[in-house]
Amino acid sequence: MEFSIATLLANFTDDKLVARKVLEKKLGCEDEKSLHKLHIALEVLEKIGILVKERGKYRRVSEEGLIEAKLRCSSKGFCFAIQDVEGAEDIYIRESHLSNAWNGDRVLVRVLKEGSRRRSPEGEVKLILERSNHTLLARIKQVEGGFRAVPLDDRLLFELKLQMNGMKLEEAIDHLAHVEVLRYPLAQYPPLGRVVQILGSDAEAAADIDLVTCKHDLSRNFPDNVLDAAAKLPKKLLKVDIKSRVDLRNLFTLTIESVNGDTTVENAFSWEKTPLGDWRLGVHIADISHYVQPDEPLDREALKRGKAVYLGELVLPILPEAVIERCSLVPGSDRLTLSFLITIDPQSGEVREWEIQPSIINVDTALSKSQAQAILTGQPTDQSPTVIQILQDLETLRKAVKQARLNRGSLQLNLPPSQNPYYDEGILGAVVVNDLPVRSLLTELVLLVNQLIANHLSALGVPAVWRVQGTPDPEDVQEMLKLAVNLGVELSLDPELDIQPLDYQHLTSAFGESPSEQVLTYLLQDTLKPSVYSTTKGLHFGLALPQYIHFCSPLRRYPDLLMQRVYHTLLEQGRDRRNTRVKERVNLRHSSCHAEINWNVLPPELQQELQSDLTRVIVQINDREKEVQEAEADLAGLQKAQLMKQRIGQVFQGVITGVQSYGFFVEIEVPAAEVETGANPGVPLRVEGLVHVSSLKDDWYEYRARQQALFGRKNRASYRLGDRVAVQVKSVDYYRQQIDLVTVGSDGVAKNLGVNVPNEDISDMYLRNDIERSDLEPYPEDE
Repeated sequence: MEFSIATLLANFTDDKLVARKVLEKKLGCEDEKSLHKLHIALEVLEKIGILVKERGKYRRVSEEGLIEAKLRCSSKGFCFAIQDVEGAEDIYIRESHLSNAWNGDRVLVRVLKEGSRRRSPEGEVKLILERSNHTLLARIKQVEGGFRAVPLDDRLLFELKLQMNGMKLEEAIDHLAHVEVLRYPLAQYPPLGRVVQILGSDAEAAADIDLVTCKHDLSRNFPDNVLDAAAKLPKKLLKVDIKSRVDLRNLFTLTIESVNGDTTVENAFSWEKTPLGDWRLGVHIADISHYVQPDEPLDREALKRGKAVYLGELVLPILPEAVIERCSLVPGSDRLTLSFLITIDPQSGEVREWEIQPSIINVDTALSKSQAQAILTGQPTDQSPTVIQILQDLETLRKAVKQARLNRGSLQLNLPPSQNPYYDEGILGAVVVNDLPVRSLLTELVLLVNQLIANHLSALGVPAVWRVQGTPDPEDVQEMLKLAVNLGVELSLDPELDIQPLDYQHLTSAFGESPSEQVLTYLLQDTLKPSVYSTTKGLHFGLALPQYIHFCSPLRRYPDLLMQRVYHTLLEQGRDRRNTRVKERVNLRHSSCHAEINWNVLPPELQQELQSDLTRVIVQINDREKEVQEAEADLAGLQKAQLMKQRIGQVFQGVITGVQSYGFFVEIEVPAAEVETGANPGVPLRVEGLVHVSSLKDDWYEYRARQQALFGRKNRASYRLGDRVAVQVKSVDYYRQQIDLVTVGSDGVAKNLGVNVPNEDISDMYLRNDIERSDLEPYPEDE
C-alpha cells in the first residue's frame, strides 16, 4: 500500500499520541516494503521536528508559521501556495524556495515575509506532503545518452530522464506518451520516469479519454488485493445479517435506471397511504457499510478514489464491479438497505415525521428511464397499474416537496440540463430548472433524504461530514448588481444586511424576465461560493438549509459511505436514555427523539474518536472531488474543441459572456442536430470562445471594468457584456481547449482580421473561470 506524508500526518489529530501499530493499520502497511517506508518516514518527520516520539508513540508538533497549502504555478515560473482556509491569503513562493515541489503538490509552507496591502506574503516549501503528478502527458525527445520526456503541461518546468524499460523509444520521438514518475528530483538527480503507453503523434491523434485519464492519473483498474477482497464478499445473506433489521421484503418497491446510463442502482422507492390520509414515502439506500469495513483494502481504495468519475460512456467507480453487483438493488434479490420511511402531507409537502431503519428489501420492479419518462409525461405504457399509480403519486409528491423547498429560499438556476449523476444539488449547490421529469423527481427525493439525515444527526449532536456552502461575499453581490444595471435590470440589496437565500431567489425571478437572462444567470452563478465537505456544521446557502449531508450514493461517493457508518455507530453505541436508572428509552431511529434528548448520545471518548476519524480524511475527500471535477470538465472541453475544430470558418450568433482587457468571451450554441457525441448527444451545446483584442484592427479598444465593455477610441464602437454578436470560428487548439473567434460584419464576412496572438502567449488567461491574478502578472520584485 502506497501512502503519502499527507495521509500519514492526517492520523495525528487533537494532539494525541499515536502508536506505530495504529498507523500501520490505518495506512495499510502489510508487507515488508511498506513497513520499511513507514519506518523511514517516521524517522525523517521526527528529525525535522514535525513529529515527536514519547513512550514509543508519536505526536505531531504544532509550529507557528507553518501552513498546509496546495501549489499553483504559472507557465512563467512563479508559484503561489493556496491555503484551504476560505479567505486566507495566497503565499508567493520563489522558484529557489520550491524545494523541488511541482504544480498541484500539497505542501507545508513556512512564511518568510508577511504580506502587505500591495503584495502577498512570501514563503518557502518546508515539506512536500503529497505529490499531485504521479503520471503525466509528455513528448518524447532524444538527447545525448538517452531519452527525455517533456511535459505537455507548461506549468511543469522540467524534463524527466526516461528509463528504457525494454521499449523502442527511438520510434516514439516527438510522439505523445503517458509517463509514470518513478523518482522525483532529489538533490542533483533529475526526475526519472518510464513510458507506460505511446498515445499518438499528437494530442488529436490520441483518444480523448486516454488523454484525460493519463493527465489526471485516473486508474481504470483495481489493485489485485482490492479485487481479491471484493471476490471474497459473501454471496448470500445469513440470518445474523438480518437479525436486527426491519423486514420490508413484502413492501412493493421499484427502482429507476440512471438517466446517465450508469448500471449502479443504489436507491429504491415505495409509497403507501397512512390511516390518517398522509402519504408514507420510502427511500431505500443500499447499505454498503455492511460489506466495506473501515481501514480494509476496499475501504482504503474507495477513500483514495473519493467519488466515481464519469467520462462519457466510461465510468471509473470507487469500488470493483463485484461489490457493485453484490450491493446494487436489482429485482428479485434480497438486499440490505437503510430505509427512510417519511410521513408527508401530500398537499403542503410538510414532513410530519420520519424514521431511518436498517432494513432488508426485495425490489419488485426496475423501470428504465424511458419507461419512467413515459409514465410521468402521460404517454402510453405497458406497466402495471400499481407501478403507474406509484409513479404518478410520487410526481404529485415531488411538486409539493419542491414548493416547500422553494418557500424556504432554495435556489434554482436556468442553466443547461444537469449532468450530475447523483441527483442532488450538484457542484453549483443549486438545482437546475431544465432537467428532465425523471431527473427532477429523483432530485427532489434525494434532497429530502439528505436534509432529513442532516437534521437527525444535528439534533443528536453526532459528528458528521457536512456539505456546506457559505454565503456569497457582499462585495461580489454588489458588483454583480452594478453589472445587472448595465443590462437593464435595476435591483438593489442593502449592503449592510446579511444576504439571504430568498434574496437570490428574488434575483433569479427578476433575471428570468430580462432578455439578458443567460448572462445575468452566469453573473449570479459566479458569486456563489463552492460547496465543500466539512467536519464543522454550517449553512448550505444554495439549498437554504442550516445543515446538509450527502447520504444517498454510497456506491459512488465515499462521504455517503462514511455517513452510513456514522449512523450505524449511532444505533449500536448511542445512549437512548440519560442513565441506567431511567427506564423509559427513546427511539434513536425516529424523529420523535429530537425533542426528548438532553444528554450526550455518544460516549465522550467515542464522540472524539469519531470526530478525529472524519477529520483525518476531510482534506483528501475535498482534494479528490476537485480532481474529479477537473477531469470531467477536461473531457467535456476536449469534446467541444473537437466539435468546433470541424466548424472552423463557420459563422455563429452568440452572446458576450465576459469582457477582459485582452478580449471578450462569446458563448455560441451548436444546434442539437449537429451534436452527435459528448455527455448529451442530440441536445444543443453551448460553447465559449475568445475574440482576442489583437483581432480588432479597426480601432484601439479600451477596457472599462465597471461597464464590462471594450470601447473604440475613434469609432466609438463597443463590445459590452450581454451584447449579441456574429462570430466566425478562426482556429482551435484542441489540447488547450482554446477556441479563437473573430467578429463578423453584417455581410457575413469576418472583419478586422489581424495576426492573432499565438495560443501559447494567452494560455494562462484563456479560460475565464480559471483566471487568477497570479496567472496574469508576475510577482513584483523588491523595489
